[in-house]
This record gives sequence, C-alpha cells and structure tokens, in this order.
Amino acid sequence: MARKVQFVETVLRDANQSLIATRLPYDKFEPMLSTIDKAGYYAAECWGGATFDVCLRYLHEDPWERLRKIREKMPNTKLQMLLRGQNVLGYSHYPDDFVKLFVSKAVENGIDVIRVFDALNDVNNLKVAMEATTKAGAIASGTISYTTSPVHTHAKYVEMVKELKQMGASTICIKDMAGIMGPKEAYDLVSAIKDAVDLPIDLHTHCTTGLAFMTYLKAVEAGVDIIDTAISPFSGGTSQPATETMAYALRQLGYEVDLDDTCTKKMADYFKGVRDEFIADGTMMPKSMATDTQCLTYQVPGGMLSNLLSQLKQMNALDRFDEALLETPKVRKDMGYPPLVTPTSQMVGVQAVRNVLDGQRYKTVSKEIKAYCRGEYGRTPAPIDPEIQKHILGDEKPLTGRFADTLAPIVDETRKKLEGIAKSDEDVLSYIAFPNLAEKFFDERKAKEENVATYTITEA
Repeated sequence: MARKVQFVETVLRDANQSLIATRLPYDKFEPMLSTIDKAGYYAAECWGGATFDVCLRYLHEDPWERLRKIREKMPNTKLQMLLRGQNVLGYSHYPDDFVKLFVSKAVENGIDVIRVFDALNDVNNLKVAMEATTKAGAIASGTISYTTSPVHTHAKYVEMVKELKQMGASTICIKDMAGIMGPKEAYDLVSAIKDAVDLPIDLHTHCTTGLAFMTYLKAVEAGVDIIDTAISPFSGGTSQPATETMAYALRQLGYEVDLDDTCTKKMADYFKGVRDEFIADGTMMPKSMATDTQCLTYQVPGGMLSNLLSQLKQMNALDRFDEALLETPKVRKDMGYPPLVTPTSQMVGVQAVRNVLDGQRYKTVSKEIKAYCRGEYGRTPAPIDPEIQKHILGDEKPLTGRFADTLAPIVDETRKKLEGIAKSDEDVLSYIAFPNLAEKFFDERKAKEENVATYTITEA
C-alpha cells in the first residue's frame, strides 16, 4: 500500500510572513477559508509567529478575534500556530503564568497544534509551553531549530528529540528557517530521528537557497510524514515550496496525497489576484522571490540578510556589506553557535555590523547581547567564548539556572491594572505581550464603539 504524505498549508501565516511581512489582512483571505477547509490538509498554519504583533501594529485587528473567525469558517481542519517557547510571541522571556495562560487561551480560541521552538534549542525553554499545550488538549509539536555548526550533530538532535518526546511531544518538527538543509542532510537526519522515536515527523523549510524541493523529496524517502507547503502564488523565494507542485511530484512517485486538486486550483486562482495587489503596491518585492545561495556560506537567513542591508543603509555604510557578512559567522561562533532565528539572528547581525563600523570587535554591545551573555536566553549550543563573555559582563556572573525562574508572576497584577479597560483575559495577554500596541488598540476599539453608539442613537 502506498505511504501517505500529509501537508501543512502556510499561506495564512509563514508564506505571507516571508513574502509580504505578514501584511495579509483577514478580509483578504476570508473568502477562501471554506475552500482551504475542504482541501484535505493535515493542518493550516494560521497564527503565531509575527501575526500577533502585525495584527495589532499594522492591520488594526484583534489577533484573538481573527483566530475565532478562522476557526468558525474552518471547522474540519486542524489550526496550527508557531510559539517561541518561553518567548511566546515576543522577543524576551516571560514568566510561567503568562506562558500557561497564553497556551490555554490559544487552544480555547481554536488552535489544535502548537509548534513550540526555542532559538537556542534549549529544552528548558520549551518545557512549560509543551506541558501547557498537552494539558489544554492540543497537539504539542516539539521543534528543532535546524542549523549546522561543529556542535550541531545528528546525535545531538536525536538526543533533543528524545527529550521532547518525554515532555509530551505528539509530533516532531524539523524547522529549517534559513532553507540551508540539503537533500542528504534531510535524508540522514530524518532517518536518525525515525530510528530513535516513533513519532510523526514534520519538515519545514524555505526556498531561499533553492534546495527545498530536493530536500523534501529525500526527506519523504527517509520517512517524513508531513511537509509544510504554500499555495503556488505565495510559494518560492523566501517562502515554502508550492503545494500543488509537491502533491504532483509525490503522486508521480507513488505516494498517497489526500489533497483535493479542485480546491487547490480554486485557492491558486484566488491568491494570484491577492499576490498581484501586493506586487502592485510594492509590499511584495522581487528580492524576496529570488534564490540567494549566500545563506549556504554565511548561514544568514533571508530576513536577516535584508535586516543587515537596511541597517547599513541607515548608516550610509552599504559599501561595508561584505565585511559585515564575513563578520556574522565569526560573531555566531563567539556566541556559542546559536541557530540564526528570531531573536538570535537579529542580535548576531546587529553585533556584526557594530564590530565592523566601530573598527573594533565588541567595543559596543547591545543590551540584548549582554542579556544573552548573562544567560537570559538560555543554554547556548556551545560555550560562549570566555574572553568575550568576560569583556562584555565584567565581574558579573552568568546565570546557571532557567531565567524564567527569576521572573515574578505577571497575570494577576496586569488584570488589576487593566480593570475597566480589558474586556477579557485575551486582552490582558495582548497587553503583557505588546503593552504599547495593545493600549493603542484598546483606545481605537473604544473610539469605534462610541462612534457606533452615537450613530445608532442618531438613527433612532
């Protein structure tokens, strides 16, 4: 009997995050939700990552309301979100009470699968979120942030996967955020994980370096169960491989694919129009659709590359780009080889630019790098260079335990603070995650409600 390969559709989250900086408002994709629901996906990734921040900051949407509306229109498909472990959806660590309440409310509002990752692959930063996910009755997808370095061996990844299983992972995700995993690495790593644990494996990659389609085929050959793809108009470049292309290729190779081609055709036709609007207004730039192999040499993901460029541009130092690029892997090595994913990618990139422009390494360091050297982000894959750590911290001693254990609970105190302003625990959580954005959003919401009330009285 043919082996089945399942698909996660990313257009509602990572595909549009990668290509149009998450600027896809609810009303632009709402007409397609019932079609996506009928298409036969394992799951639709629709929340988490940068969606929360962007909904509040740019789209003037309540992220919780958006999730509830998606859930209502998609009763038959699992809804998936991306959660940054102890960072939840922000860039720094939060107390455990916030993490637990956030996870339970995400599930209550419609999430079925939570993909939990940590930028350093420190399992201590995953534990609370993983346990809260299982307790809430959702699928905890324990995640490896994939990278390569002298300390990132298959044996290390397998060791991590075994720990994730003990924490209650129902599936394992290999998250290749930079698109640097080649076909052989995929085959070997998937085989090693399959030998070690009996859990479904989901592979997530990006087309940034041009390897993704080959990587998926070899991963499937090795036994991968689920792959992340994007409907064709939002595929390629810094996004995922095209859903329809992968389905076509896998069926030709004798695998069973449950996707309904009528639905995916309808989705592609619809999203072509959406994509064209974003090309016309300049949101989708040709650069994000191109293949960039520099990532294979410098380990710099697409988003980080554009950050480096914009940083240098602001400082009128674009001519120093090659130097900054060369400095990036050196800083990464100094910092103990962190995988380059939010927030470590930004921290390493900013430090590389500073080192180059200052003409002296670590003459100035950001507060984030200082916190990182202090151990606030967790256990680094390899030790931080001791001389550099000493230079940055002085006589201050780095943390030995989990940073979140030093944080006081925050939920009850915030509930009190927002009495009369917050309408629900969801509002409280939005405020804790992004206080300024949430405050602005609450003010806008109140003004809108008052306008509606005035209008109704006048009409009557």
